[in-house]
Amino acid sequence: MRAPISVIIPTLNVAANLPDCLARTMEGLNAGALRELVISDGGSSDDISTLAHAVGAELVTGEAGRGGQLIRGAQAAHGEWLLFLHADTWLPEGWSEAALDHIQAHQSGAHKAMAFSLSFRSTALMARITAGWANLRSRRFGLPYGDQALLISRALYDQIGGYPDLPLMEDVAIARKLKGQIVINPLCVQTDPARYQSNGWLRQGGQNLWRLFRYLIGVDPAQLHRDYR
Repeated sequence: MRAPISVIIPTLNVAANLPDCLARTMEGLNAGALRELVISDGGSSDDISTLAHAVGAELVTGEAGRGGQLIRGAQAAHGEWLLFLHADTWLPEGWSEAALDHIQAHQSGAHKAMAFSLSFRSTALMARITAGWANLRSRRFGLPYGDQALLISRALYDQIGGYPDLPLMEDVAIARKLKGQIVINPLCVQTDPARYQSNGWLRQGGQNLWRLFRYLIGVDPAQLHRDYR
């Protein structure tokens, strides 16, 4: 039986940081979980093609924009299950066993997606507080963000229409489509805290909440993306 999971990673000038992310996916090979890696690039000027070739990943290219990149990655993938992963996020040890357990539990009947809990690669108190809020939001409101990774069956992905072609908030959009259909696994991914550290934990957290609120009341995601950049 073929391994079930295609890992899809959107990239834009992150080749220098991507090896650590990719290294964490490799336990899936030994576990029989990982079928392929798909790197969906948005026009990088770094040497992403050499890196993709070196790790045996399929590289698809197109315009920048995370929603569109995720769509193209899913179109190129062949797995029965898709794992969408950000380039600055590290999967936890044991992720493949957790993924296979989830797949086994949802082989028949109504499929559900799965996201991981969040942690930061930081020992700061504010990192733990911020991650705690994110995990509360994920469990209470069913709104995991993209840096928590998303495992979803191809069947369910197609059923809900997949990711929308948005430059930002595509993770919130798909979570809303999946309302009540996302299991939050207690294993924690580790994501890069650089934006929080440069902008300040409270300030960045407040901006994220304000951005989410504006999206939920109907502000154009293109405008939110311009503000974010």
